[in-house]
Amino acid sequence: MPSTKALSLTAAAAALTLGLAACGGDGGNGGGGGEGDALQFGYVFPQTGDLAHLGPPQESAAKYALQQINDAGGVNGSELPEFIEGDEANDAAQANDAAQRAVDQGADIILGAAASGMTQAIMDTVTSNQVVQCSGSNTAPGLAEEDETGFYWRTAPSDLLQGPVLAEKIAGDGHQSVAITYRADDYGEGLANAAADALEENGIEVSYNEGYDPNAPNFDAVVNEMANAEADANVLVSFEEGVQIITGLIESGVNADQMYATDGLNDEQLAEKVDSNDPSTIAGFQGTAPDVGTEDFLGGLTEYDPELEVFQFAGQVYDCAIVTALAAEQAGTNDPAEFVNEVGAVSKDGTECSTFEECKQLIADGEDIDYQGVSGPIDFDDDGNVTTATFQVYGFDDEGVHDKQDAITVP
Repeated sequence: MPSTKALSLTAAAAALTLGLAACGGDGGNGGGGGEGDALQFGYVFPQTGDLAHLGPPQESAAKYALQQINDAGGVNGSELPEFIEGDEANDAAQANDAAQRAVDQGADIILGAAASGMTQAIMDTVTSNQVVQCSGSNTAPGLAEEDETGFYWRTAPSDLLQGPVLAEKIAGDGHQSVAITYRADDYGEGLANAAADALEENGIEVSYNEGYDPNAPNFDAVVNEMANAEADANVLVSFEEGVQIITGLIESGVNADQMYATDGLNDEQLAEKVDSNDPSTIAGFQGTAPDVGTEDFLGGLTEYDPELEVFQFAGQVYDCAIVTALAAEQAGTNDPAEFVNEVGAVSKDGTECSTFEECKQLIADGEDIDYQGVSGPIDFDDDGNVTTATFQVYGFDDEGVHDKQDAITVP
């Protein structure tokens, strides 16, 4: 691993000159991380749009991580400034504008986007400028492989891992036929097909598996087709628009305990959104999603932000911030063109550590580290995917209260 010893004044000046030459001196190509600059984070999260409920947990988790990094003395001798903020708004053009602003303002690391489709909209803008990108919620299969630069990483597990977990849950509940509907994008299609393949491998009939336009004015056609399929179970791979599909299915006589969903509907407020007058309408509704983090992490995050009500992907975003900051600390530089080579290295094959402060001390002692995240062990592969993950089975009780029913680690 590269040494973290301080450069001499002459060497530091030379390195700074080279760094400015590499990035054009204006925050492009390579971010703002010269040797004399503090590490700069930015983020592109859904502050508005139909994924806005995922914005608060991701923003709070990122800022909580930043606080813990600074409490431990920062990175490479400097405390980190506040985030450069951006709103993806589930709109490709707006997301890309937000990413470009963060790059132009000198971001070395950009967290996000939340939606896989929005990451596709911003990935080239970020990675082609040699800025490290890490998402805690991108799950579309093959997304990491699309990046040929090596600057994109994700702590959220691929849907190729989640699909079989959902299928095993449905099979375990005794269902023999399943109807699946999904938003017609990379996230929806990838996860729906992964689940369908696993269901069929378990000998369960997939009687319907069709996508829908998430921007359609209504979803009556989808509801009718699913209801007419007369399956034992109905799977929705949806975001906020799934509320309308759930409501329509219930009105068509499909019980909530025959419905399953994925992380896009893992919303503590879902019962209120389906029927604010009677949240128990959704009793028995279940789904799978990447687990949100350890109890210690959730306790600390809640203390940091007592008003936080949704926690989906909080642990994964926190881990993105910590592991990329540790990569810079390990490399001994805040230049993303240099520390990107350490992101995978600090996630495996070293002395295990679970906090930024603990890991930072091990690095100072000259040890290789293996960061154990709050969302799982991390262990990045060569494409920037996590290779193991813990999923939760969530559900809603007789009063429509969201709860975590089980945790499953794969593989």
